[in-house]
Amino acid sequence: MPSLRAGSDVSSSISVAPGRRGTTALLIAAAIGGAVSVAVGVYAAQHDPTNEQILHVGFSSTLSMKAWLTTGVFALAVVQALSAAWMWGRLPRAGDAPRWVAHAHRWTGTAAFLLALPVAYHCLWSLGWRGTDTRVVVHGILGCAFFGAVTTKLLALRIDGAPRWAVPALGSLLVAVVTGIWLTSSLWFFTTVEFPGW
Repeated sequence: MPSLRAGSDVSSSISVAPGRRGTTALLIAAAIGGAVSVAVGVYAAQHDPTNEQILHVGFSSTLSMKAWLTTGVFALAVVQALSAAWMWGRLPRAGDAPRWVAHAHRWTGTAAFLLALPVAYHCLWSLGWRGTDTRVVVHGILGCAFFGAVTTKLLALRIDGAPRWAVPALGSLLVAVVTGIWLTSSLWFFTTVEFPGW
């Protein structure tokens, strides 16, 4: 992502002329992301759960740890959405995005991904795929979709000539997936099991 000067217009600083090559590369990126999602789902379904918790750090249970880390990922996703809207001039009354917003966007995205890794470990390795009810199934599908969406977005950022809508649409999809994951896990835990759940 290019660095932006204060007062610059993002749309004029990024030249992406949509073309057949860029669209083809985007479709390939989406196919790779889809393959990642399917691979994660197949692994979760075939792997025998260990029921082990690698991170304790004061949490009373695996579900409590997952609920709070997922809440952190969700909060960072909200920051990602707001900073992206600011950079693209879509944040009402915010004015032009200063240079630090692009850096903040990049680093909050990295932090969200790293925070999601121990959650994914416990979902995949410790708990495995569970089809006990609709909420759990939807949560599992969204969890698999998360890694496919991340893969697709990271690949799309490197595509010259991709359609202008591609990265904003993929970023929005990623935030929507994270929101769905939070609703089917953390919010459910805090309202049904216990809060704060330490």
